[in-house]
Amino acid sequence: MIKALETIPETDPLAIPEKKAIIDRVLEENGALPGAPMVVLNELQSRIGYVSPPMQAYVARKLRVPMSQITGVVSFYSFFTTAPRGRHTVKLCMGTACYVGGAPQLIEKAQQVLGVKPGQTTSDGRVTLEICRCVGACSQAPVVVVDDDNMHGRVQPNKLPQILRKYE
Repeated sequence: MIKALETIPETDPLAIPEKKAIIDRVLEENGALPGAPMVVLNELQSRIGYVSPPMQAYVARKLRVPMSQITGVVSFYSFFTTAPRGRHTVKLCMGTACYVGGAPQLIEKAQQVLGVKPGQTTSDGRVTLEICRCVGACSQAPVVVVDDDNMHGRVQPNKLPQILRKYE
């Protein structure tokens, strides 16, 4: 826990006074609540956009809980991220129907078009590529979801660049 706080990158929210003030406010407002770690982390994800490793160490120290509890929460729930996301998030479903319907080929094509691997964000900060489990649209497999509200079904690898261009 201490090592993550020894060298905080200048781009980390803890090193940016306005963002650190938000972090401290969230801790102050929610630190005494039952289930405080989850509440605090959820608020930080919402307000800052991600929960970096130094932020996790800071939260653990301020709440006086083991670092393993904080990292356990962040790594268990898929809605937490540890790095900034792009302006748009492209999720490729890897549920059974999508996998059988060609999701691995879509992932390969997305990596080729965007130049990033799943879990990474393009260098211009526009698109984050993610893999997810079933999105509940099995009849439309394989499925690509952009920004949680734009679902594209029965996507073929040759059509993926056209979908991605809208968000680049």
